[in-house]
Amino acid sequence: MLKRRLDDVQRQLGVARESLHVLEEQVAVWNDALDDARIRSLVSETPLQTREYDDLARHVQAANKEMERRSREVRDLVSARDELLREWTPKDEHG
Repeated sequence: MLKRRLDDVQRQLGVARESLHVLEEQVAVWNDALDDARIRSLVSETPLQTREYDDLARHVQAANKEMERRSREVRDLVSARDELLREWTPKDEHG
């Protein structure tokens, strides 16, 4: 039973790490777009550019919060895995 739980946590950890990695890449791209939008907003000084910047800034802020949540999830899963590993004693070939 412990081995099954360990396998499950390890699988969840792999999925969570991959999800976090993808989001980190997306946030990096969005941060670049945010910098560009900020410059366009400052240069053009139009309400449309300012609104586009504000909308993108809210989007990036939400993505950063999600990235923090996923980072916590990864840390929690690592802790759970480590705890299971401390409890688990694999059986040798002879039983």
